[in-house]
Amino acid sequence: MKKNKYVVYWLLTGCALIFVMVLVGGITRLTHSGLSISDYKLIQGTLPPMNDQEWQEAFELYQQYPEYQKLNSHFGLEDFKDIYFWEWLHRFIGRLIGMVFIIPFLFFLITKRLDRATIKKAVILLIMGGFQGFLGWYMVKSGLVDRPDVSHFRLAAHLTTAFLTFAYSLWVALDLIYPDKKEVNTKIRNLIRFALVILLLQIVWGAFVAGLDAGFIHNHWPLMSEGKLIHETVYIEQQPVIKNFFEGKSGVQFVHRYLAYVVVAFILAIWFKTRKVERTPLQEKGLKVLLAMVFVQFLLGVLTLIYAVPLWLGIAHQIGAFFLLATMTFTLHRFTK
Repeated sequence: MKKNKYVVYWLLTGCALIFVMVLVGGITRLTHSGLSISDYKLIQGTLPPMNDQEWQEAFELYQQYPEYQKLNSHFGLEDFKDIYFWEWLHRFIGRLIGMVFIIPFLFFLITKRLDRATIKKAVILLIMGGFQGFLGWYMVKSGLVDRPDVSHFRLAAHLTTAFLTFAYSLWVALDLIYPDKKEVNTKIRNLIRFALVILLLQIVWGAFVAGLDAGFIHNHWPLMSEGKLIHETVYIEQQPVIKNFFEGKSGVQFVHRYLAYVVVAFILAIWFKTRKVERTPLQEKGLKVLLAMVFVQFLLGVLTLIYAVPLWLGIAHQIGAFFLLATMTFTLHRFTK
């Protein structure tokens, strides 16, 4: 750790910034601010409009697109400034993350602070970060054509890539913090790997729910509506039936609801399976936090649903997913290396 401490600090700073970006992205989505900036200028767009003329030009550009024309035609300039702020901040943090990853990477590369394996991992991180930025703009473009909302598929790709970039950054940092190898219990490791895949699927469907505003319907729990375990709209909203579980509001919410039980079940299985094997102190801590975090996240999901996605609960639920993924990544690392 001492040898690589500045590289570790760099990677963990990247993790923290990705967390902040996901947080601000959630606020941007829930405040319907994501389509307020309808162009992309890598350098010029770093600063927000700085005077009345620039604000008026930005507002006039916004007025040319469906969100203003179909939803927000009542907006004045001050209303526009409110939604502009969150999207601008989201993009600014994205630019900052790019600088935080690229500049120290070049410094560490020139000063030979990185071994060959870490260089390869860092290059993968840079590619993932660049792809994440591209997906953000690709997502926004889908809301500028004919309907004032982004594609929920593109939203899911954008969000999931952010989660994956965070998890991989954390993994690379953990490789440097804990470089020593040990004997691996492959059965436990593979169980945690599978649970991680299920968790990532749950994150994808959570993004579908957000993209389709599917959290504003069926606001009952544990049943989808009074007296119904499965609401009939789950399988009749779209044709063919399979489309309901990817594109129908009820079907997407159904998958997200019941996949949550699967995530909890897998983490409980990990907990009970690891009771039978010898554990290191760090493995034990990871398991305890993982178990606590999955129940906190499950509770946040239920509350978010039954209160029809108030802003603070929606953000808390997204943050919970982030911490759950972080804990799962740490636990997997400790049972892998």
